[in-house]
Amino acid sequence: MALADSLDSSSANGFTVTIDGIQVPKVTEVSGLKMEVDKIELKQQTSDGKYVVRQLIGRPKAGEITVTRGLTDSKTISDWLKTVAQGDVAGARKTASVALLDYAGAPIKTYSFTNCWVRSIEVNALKAGAAEQATEKFVVCFDEVTVS
Repeated sequence: MALADSLDSSSANGFTVTIDGIQVPKVTEVSGLKMEVDKIELKQQTSDGKYVVRQLIGRPKAGEITVTRGLTDSKTISDWLKTVAQGDVAGARKTASVALLDYAGAPIKTYSFTNCWVRSIEVNALKAGAAEQATEKFVVCFDEVTVS
């Protein structure tokens, strides 16, 4: 679905994160939504002695996204990291997606990631007397990304 007006753009607060078809609850931030390819530099001398540098298109790069969510009693992500750490490659690989939503909550663009696995989990700093939410930040590595 397109945005209502050609002058509109998406707000940064409308998104969902899904891992293996299950929506991740309480997500507050996603970073690292990036598609990238290698750059190959070809340096050569022409027949008349002129030095030329050409940039060629290389292979697509793998990447990673970082997801921050409110801390809950769910052990889903930590269990996933345990599977990764135990070397269960088949069990560790999942699919993931981040859908960007319009003002009505309909997806306008979806980043889909394949062969994902969680690399790390970090809980924010805990402070006595603080009046802030405890969060869990996890990094998900992926082999390929497609945008639809």
